[in-house]
Amino acid sequence: MTSTTRKANLLNAIAPVNRGLQMSENQRKAIFLAVAYLEELNPTPAPTETPELLDGDWLLLFTTSQELLGIDRFPFYKLGNIYQCLRVAEGKIFNVAEIKGLPLLGGLVSVCANFTVVSEKRVKVNFERLVAGSQSLVGYQNVKSFIDTLRSPKKLLAIDFQIKREDQKGWLETTYLDRDLRIGRGNEGNLFVLRRI
Repeated sequence: MTSTTRKANLLNAIAPVNRGLQMSENQRKAIFLAVAYLEELNPTPAPTETPELLDGDWLLLFTTSQELLGIDRFPFYKLGNIYQCLRVAEGKIFNVAEIKGLPLLGGLVSVCANFTVVSEKRVKVNFERLVAGSQSLVGYQNVKSFIDTLRSPKKLLAIDFQIKREDQKGWLETTYLDRDLRIGRGNEGNLFVLRRI
């Protein structure tokens, strides 16, 4: 089976599960199997040594992270798109979750982190800043321009605070990477499948 076929199988398996929010046990098994098959054919065995492929804005297609999926459980709110934006030259990761609510209640939650390379597949992640608030109050148009806003030192009209924890043990390992698809696994056992936008 070619990598193109295996990739199509994975995308077909995750299409009906709404990023992992609505998933039966059989669907979960099929997704994990499709991920494992695709990881076997990883065309980029040393992702941290190919920053040109890692860098950019990635849309989350699937995850097992209950922390991310849990946002959908708040009353009156639905989880919109979730992005992970990597700025490799700066050693920065920006996670941005769009939240859809009642009219004028669209929100977002963003966590900013720095990372350091620890192996050819793994980076150590240190969370630095949390921003949560109304899309209109922070002037949110799209994820790309919002990352530029986050990179500036000004405080936003939102919940905006520094995360100061010395004991952070976060890491992210890229187990598959090509020009438009990335699979990652985190220190809490979470799986992430992302598509470049």
